[in-house]
Amino acid sequence: MNRLEGRCVELEPMGYGECHALQNSLLEKVASGSEPSTLLFVEHPPVFSLGAAFQPDNLLFPSAYYEEKGIEVVPTDRGGDITFHGPGQIVAYPLFDLKLIGQDLHKWLRGLEEVVIRLMMNFDLEGYRFPPHTGVWVNGKKVCAIGIKVRRWVSKHGIALNCDNDLSPFDLIVPCGIKGFGVTSLSQEAGRKISMEEVKPHLVKSFEEVFEIDLAEMSRETLEKRLEFEPWKGEQLGAGKD
Repeated sequence: MNRLEGRCVELEPMGYGECHALQNSLLEKVASGSEPSTLLFVEHPPVFSLGAAFQPDNLLFPSAYYEEKGIEVVPTDRGGDITFHGPGQIVAYPLFDLKLIGQDLHKWLRGLEEVVIRLMMNFDLEGYRFPPHTGVWVNGKKVCAIGIKVRRWVSKHGIALNCDNDLSPFDLIVPCGIKGFGVTSLSQEAGRKISMEEVKPHLVKSFEEVFEIDLAEMSRETLEKRLEFEPWKGEQLGAGKD
């Protein structure tokens, strides 16, 4: 079987809302076949994203409290509950055409977990699944949150892997709605700094291995030009279907 061809794009730091708008634009192109499956890498400013299964009790304080701390609170359309994104956490959004790799959402989620589990082996860390919860765990704590949205058999959203980020904001919520378990990072578990830059090539390789796809690099500027992506003016990030 021939390997698929796709690309990966480093977006650099980008706000959650603008990145969501970019994903929506790219999804339409991938669904129509005019653009290949694309893996986006991004680092978000501090933000709590509220998934379609969000339960208000998992946001432990009023929104104004988080705003005072410089953390945005936004509803979004991915699956799952609440999680945190911030500097030092690598976020990978695979806008992949699932018609080409099997129209099986369970298999897709397990594949995303496998990507992270394989990546962690490079740092002598044993990641594992913890059913029925989606994501990747290590030493009894969650290191990677996973949430997706699929439309026209193209997936968006994806993986949030804690590399060397401040974990204290997770204390202000019930992460992913799971009580009684902590959150950790690669750096904390390895006992040394593991940066996003160190993780990124291993993450690309893991995506290529798990999904049998070759990912060529493309710049953000080139991608935005191909998508005719307009400067972002803001949009409502609802949790409903789109």
